[in-house]
Amino acid sequence: MSDDQNELNPEETNNPEASIETPSEVAEAPLTTGVTAEILEIINIADAIKRQLSRVIVGQTDLMDLMIIAILTKGHILIEGVPGVAKTLTAKLFAQTVNADFSRIQFTPDLMPSDILGTNIFNAKKNDFEFKAGPIFANIVVADEINRAPAKTQAAMFEVMQEAQVSVDGETRSMGDAFMVLATQNPIDNEGTYNLPEAQLDRFLFKIVVDYPSLNEDVKILQRFQNDFDMKEADKMEKVVDLAKLVKLRATIEKVTISNQILEYIAGIIQETRVTGDLFLGASSRAAIWLMKASKATAALRGRNFVTPDDVRWVTKPVLNHRIILSPQREMEGVPASTILQQIIEKVEVPR
Repeated sequence: MSDDQNELNPEETNNPEASIETPSEVAEAPLTTGVTAEILEIINIADAIKRQLSRVIVGQTDLMDLMIIAILTKGHILIEGVPGVAKTLTAKLFAQTVNADFSRIQFTPDLMPSDILGTNIFNAKKNDFEFKAGPIFANIVVADEINRAPAKTQAAMFEVMQEAQVSVDGETRSMGDAFMVLATQNPIDNEGTYNLPEAQLDRFLFKIVVDYPSLNEDVKILQRFQNDFDMKEADKMEKVVDLAKLVKLRATIEKVTISNQILEYIAGIIQETRVTGDLFLGASSRAAIWLMKASKATAALRGRNFVTPDDVRWVTKPVLNHRIILSPQREMEGVPASTILQQIIEKVEVPR
């Protein structure tokens, strides 16, 4: 199993994070006294989404938790993995559990910006131009194999991912508060792939690396679909929550308490990425803000209205692994980004 996969499954490693529980584990435990009704509602919705996904998807509970955290914090997700490990399927099924507009864009080398955003077309009946919206105009957009499109097409995603708006021919159109991108990509050493620009990567809340399933999981996959060749179970996916409800629950995430000590802890982790000699490029201020948001959502999924250092540690790697660049020496040595981030987590003093 790769280091990147270990970052999403700390219980299977020997590193100091092994004792950190994941949100999915804690959600099943008895809730502590004093949990608010709003936080209980978040937990119940998260459990309902994961039950639906588990009808088709085997394992990947951490991926499910991180997708829920992203939608509760108005973040975008980048899922990386080799072909055939259910990246697109998981993203698509997740979108189907939410009652919202959904679209899927297949990124290819010849895809043009107008194919994504839309364009003005002359209407002969009206003797005027009218705007034909592209597939980006949806609440949840699955951008499949996003790194197979060239830089010009990637640039079309910059504004919409950061500001939730699209500008075409001088006119700006808002996407609303419910806009989310679930992007998948193949590893960059695969044929026909491009490196995504750093500025675009920084717009994703998480980069989640999906590794091959274990032997036991492969057996369960085969058992699940031995009598369902066409995967008809996926067609039975139920919508368990309105996107409007999730947007309202974002206010609950904002109200989760985070002490100045924890804020200093987050800032310390970010600062360490900037001064360590192992990294050529450290994390940005945007990364610090997203780490704070993700930590708050993690605390809520764990049944608390306050953030602990363990919440921060659990989401540090998914938040930062795509926002840093290794130093040339570490890159030549083949050291994964997750290893450097783990060293930083261990180095920064944990508040008591």
